[in-house]
Amino acid sequence: MKLGVVIPVEHGRSAEPDWVLDFARAAERLGFDEISAVEHSVVVADTASRYPYAPSGKSHLPDDCDIPDPLELLSFVAGATSRLGLATGVLVLPNHNPVVLAKRLATLDRLSDARTRICLGLGWMREEIEACGGDFEHRGRSADEAIRLMRALWAGGGEGVDFDGEFFRVSTAHSWPKPASRHGVPLHIGGHSKAAARRAGRLGDGFQPLGLAGEELEAAITTMRDAAHDAGRDSGDVELVLGASLPRLDEAKLDRARGLGATRMVLSVSRHARTLDEVIAEMADCADRVAVTR
Repeated sequence: MKLGVVIPVEHGRSAEPDWVLDFARAAERLGFDEISAVEHSVVVADTASRYPYAPSGKSHLPDDCDIPDPLELLSFVAGATSRLGLATGVLVLPNHNPVVLAKRLATLDRLSDARTRICLGLGWMREEIEACGGDFEHRGRSADEAIRLMRALWAGGGEGVDFDGEFFRVSTAHSWPKPASRHGVPLHIGGHSKAAARRAGRLGDGFQPLGLAGEELEAAITTMRDAAHDAGRDSGDVELVLGASLPRLDEAKLDRARGLGATRMVLSVSRHARTLDEVIAEMADCADRVAVTR
């Protein structure tokens, strides 16, 4: 089981270079496989959009919380670490032009020597997506097309890439450098909806269910696997990534995750850890408890 840690942006320190590098280096030293960065390109005060991961419908983050661009943040961390994986959870795909995003992801992956794993989501805040020029109502169809276009650009050879879609079109387009792997940058799909599960089965290199547990989680995994089968894919090729908190992870939870088919877990810091020392202590305790290999 691979284990990652989410950068705790709620501390408001993730844009401070010394803080984020100390966090990342501690994760690497303690044997964690990756760190994961979240994204909001812009936060709109008093949004009418409902946050789907809290009963209140409101995000726990204050409007003025530092939320660095995840790819810039991961690039910064890449230069100060040697083996630590660089992930997002999630990158809001409708905020990005896929031609530009393909270049950014390939560059990060190439310069970090294939350490990049990108979890994409469709976003929940209409105002954010529209502020970035995205189409909230059609973001599902647009996302499917964006994923296909990015992969086409990564796979394209000397003849260039032609792509004629509903939302995006290029002709004899060249995008270099290519990602470190000939398979491209791993693109996982994150979310809580049936649409996210189906998209992961059809198109994803992985599926990261968010905010689901129990029967809802099992149903989402089944939906993903059914969609993969319907698309002529082996559902075993879609990596399942589950979440937990650092203080609560133990061997029993790992066994349950393995029983569902997960091969990776992304762990969050508890709200009790308020300083960097306390965050690192939670990581160290978790690493000892589940015998993370250093």
